[in-house]
Amino acid sequence: MTRRSDKGKHTGLFAGSFNPFTKGHESLVRRALTFCDGVVIAIGVNVEKESLDDAAGRLERIGALFAGDSRVKVCSYTGLTAPFARERGASFLLRGVRDASDFAYEQRLAETNRRLFDIETVILPAVPELAWISSSTVRELERFGYDASALLPDNDKIEKD
Repeated sequence: MTRRSDKGKHTGLFAGSFNPFTKGHESLVRRALTFCDGVVIAIGVNVEKESLDDAAGRLERIGALFAGDSRVKVCSYTGLTAPFARERGASFLLRGVRDASDFAYEQRLAETNRRLFDIETVILPAVPELAWISSSTVRELERFGYDASALLPDNDKIEKD
């Protein structure tokens, strides 16, 4: 494998509602840091998704999870992701996929962002042991009183008590 050129910063913007931020999300960020200079985790506000907490709470928890790594920045935003990525100086969008249907959706979105906003997308497949985890699964389990903490990063388990 050839290492990319060091002609400048290569920062990925990883956007989502992260409601909640799962072990799958954490894995994707940590893996991305093996091939890029930094990751901006951008918490988007999506009015169509039911929220367990507000964006400020997610911002705080995700920030605490990566507090020891200066290559990770966490912020929130509204609006379209690709223009926001450019505002934040990101050189590409970072997306994760769990299966073929996720990939088909992300592939169409990546092409839209490339054509309309001139920004590339890097798509990483989930590691098999985490591919079944989704934020909606966590929300559903918690809605019915089940403990979903095994699906969340370690710092979230403590703070959700």
